[in-house]
Order: sequence, then structure tokens, then C-alpha cells
Amino acid sequence: MTAFALTYSLHVLAALIWVGGMFFAWMILRPAAITALEGPARLKLWVEVFQRFFVWVWIAVVILPISGVGLLQMRFNGFETAPRYVQIMMGLYIVMVALFIRIQSLQLPELRKAVEAQAWAEGAVVMGRIRRLVGCNLIVGLVLVTIAAARPGF
Repeated sequence: MTAFALTYSLHVLAALIWVGGMFFAWMILRPAAITALEGPARLKLWVEVFQRFFVWVWIAVVILPISGVGLLQMRFNGFETAPRYVQIMMGLYIVMVALFIRIQSLQLPELRKAVEAQAWAEGAVVMGRIRRLVGCNLIVGLVLVTIAAARPGF
């Protein structure tokens, strides 16, 4: 396996884990949890899900720029010669990270606090804010993946 193939594979896997995880949570887990669980149990589930998933998101957050810069160097000899779509992808990555950090550092602690206090109504409000932010991040991630897929071979 070439250095480019290894770096590209790591880059794609990191994006797949992050965006695919959000898609699964939004489209599969959320509707199933609403159907199968009462509010308090659902909020407890989400605290546990976020705790586990965010470890993987942090791994992706680290791998994506490292592998992305590596790919830039190997394919385009640096930032200066990178095409516009690569610059757009980098900007969308920054948006995704900002949304993720907002959820991780502001919303998730509020959700944990509400669940620990058994303040279920407050927890539901916070969960609604998280859901909207994850939805926005999912859309940005899907746009980013679409841009990447439209450029086969990077």
C-alpha cells in the first residue's frame, strides 16, 4: 500500500465514522429510541451514546486535518496549489468542528446535569438543541462528503 493510499484510507475512514455516526444517530437510533423508550430512559440513553460516540469523533477530528494536510502535500504540493473544492472542504471541516465543540462543551454538560437532577423537562429542551445542532452538522457533513465524492481520486 502506498503512502497516499494509506493516508487517503485513514482520511475516508475518519470521515465515515463521524458522518456515518451522525446519520445513524439521527435517522435510526433517534426514531427507535422515541418509539421504544420513555423520556427519562431516552435522555439517559443519549448521555451514554454521546459519551461513547464523542471519543470516536475526537479521533476523527484529529485524524482528518493530519491526513488532509498529508494528502495536500502528496497530491497538490501544498495549500497554494490546492483547488477550490479542497479549500471548501477545509472550511466545512472547520464548521463541523465548531458545531461539535459547541455540543460537547456547552450542550452535553447541560444534558448531563439535567439527567443527574432528574429534571426531565429541562433535559428534553437541551436534547432538542443538541438534535438541531447534530442535524446541522449532519447536513454539513453530507455536503462535504458529496463534494469529496464528486472528485474521484482526490
